Amino acid sequence: MKTAIVYYSNHHGNTKKLVEAVAQGRDVALIDALAVKSTDLSGYELIGFASGIYYGKFHQSVLDFAQNNLPTGKKVFFLSTYGGRNNIKAIEEAVNAKGAQVVGYFGCKGYDTFGPFKLVGGICKGRPNETDLKNACDFFDGLR
Repeated sequence: MKTAIVYYSNHHGNTKKLVEAVAQGRDVALIDALAVKSTDLSGYELIGFASGIYYGKFHQSVLDFAQNNLPTGKKVFFLSTYGGRNNIKAIEEAVNAKGAQVVGYFGCKGYDTFGPFKLVGGICKGRPNETDLKNACDFFDGLR
């Protein structure tokens, strides 16, 4: 199943670790939403959107990418990393507006040094870990 994952990963590379693990050895195209603003996704059967959670939602570059580039009626999944709690509401609304079928989501903790967490050396150190990466791969393999 031809798959693309549109992602944003900054700070500690948490989300990039997830998408790279999922893509390894699989037919998955990785698209950095910050570097690529527009691309034709019509040739993909399954489209993933991946991001850390920033201020309670996916990064704006991923939200914008979904709103501007997602073809109508595609099968979609989400991957996320977070220090506090997961929240997929904004990205879910963006893809639902395109008539997409959400087929699943995977989230795990990720090292976070935002704001006050920096004062204590961050939270969720060492995450995502090998177990998280394996679970993300298992999740993805279950979609196909």
